[in-house]
Amino acid sequence: MVKHIKNSNVIFGTFLAIGLIGAGYEAYQIHHITKVNQTVAAGQLVTDDAYPYLQKFTAAYDQGNKKDYKHAVQTYGQLLETQPSLHDQAKIQYNIGNNLFVFGLIRRINDDGTLQDEARYAYTQAKMAYEQSLRIEPQDRAAKFNLSLLHSVMANNMKPAPKDQSTMELSNLPIGLP
Repeated sequence: MVKHIKNSNVIFGTFLAIGLIGAGYEAYQIHHITKVNQTVAAGQLVTDDAYPYLQKFTAAYDQGNKKDYKHAVQTYGQLLETQPSLHDQAKIQYNIGNNLFVFGLIRRINDDGTLQDEARYAYTQAKMAYEQSLRIEPQDRAAKFNLSLLHSVMANNMKPAPKDQSTMELSNLPIGLP
């Protein structure tokens, strides 16, 4: 009987040690995740290599806040290549649309009132990004609002700026069709 009690104590002691080690590991993980969440909530960059998605997302968001819209769009595009979840894809597309929309707003118009090519391109790309976001999450009110705002800003008949017709010839063939 005494031997049976000793064996039971050894088994339960082993379970207790394993449980304490597991609880300590979980406490460490919770502390680490809480620290990352506080960094994200404070709007700071995530520098922890254990969270590459958050690290890249916060870097792209920070680039957009610093008015570096082209690099922000590139960084968000790199995030799309990592095959995130559908919800995250919708968020990324929404943020791409926002950066392109603002980039188009800061572009100037030409002297004749037409949009610069960069602004036209940015608006077109922003429209596609918002539409892609809405294909993934059709109930996203922010994306719907921004898309309708973009439509109100875009000219109905966005015509390209007139191009100079060049008469330069290559190999005795004129440029363009006769």
